[in-house]
Amino acid sequence: MTLFEELQQAIIDGKAPVAKELTERMLKEGVRPAEFFPKAIIPAMDEVGRRMRECEFFIPEVLIAARAARGATDILRPLLVGDESIRPVGTVVCGTVKGDLHDIGKNIVAMMLESAGFRIVDLGVDVAPEKIIEAVRQHQANIVAMSALLTTTMVNMKAVIEALAAAGLRDKVKVLVGGAPVTDTWAHSIGADGYGKDAPAAVELARQLAAA
Repeated sequence: MTLFEELQQAIIDGKAPVAKELTERMLKEGVRPAEFFPKAIIPAMDEVGRRMRECEFFIPEVLIAARAARGATDILRPLLVGDESIRPVGTVVCGTVKGDLHDIGKNIVAMMLESAGFRIVDLGVDVAPEKIIEAVRQHQANIVAMSALLTTTMVNMKAVIEALAAAGLRDKVKVLVGGAPVTDTWAHSIGADGYGKDAPAAVELARQLAAA
């Protein structure tokens, strides 16, 4: 088994200390930081996504795998600043909408998107439309990802889309929505570009939207 394969397995198994140790060891042995994502981190999280879709993994397993990937990513990110050979797939502004304090699903999606090569601007929970507008402008984001776990806060997703339009930004960003009460029908009814029923689906949709 190569070191890249060992790192993949450590991430899939959710072994954050092992993932960090392998990352540091490989860097000392001369592996370029840009090689880690296509050869270990992205394939590992794609496998985690596959297992989640097929009900082999559930939220706890996905969460610890994402944390292991984050452990490696945190070491690599500072080394990649200014490296023109690796560019983010896209920049995603994400958050749980105003009035909603749930964040587990949002956190998993954010970590999996980051592992897939996206730059993440995580605004946290209870996020007002104005804060999203400000972040899109500041970070020149091309995707906005919103979540809601309460039916009473779902309407605030529409408020964000309306605010993006009023600010002249709607045609500059793709809008991705998700959360327990959210459906594909709801997403289209409020003018979103897509709906992710779970974290793997959200990552795949974000890839498609970024490439569009």
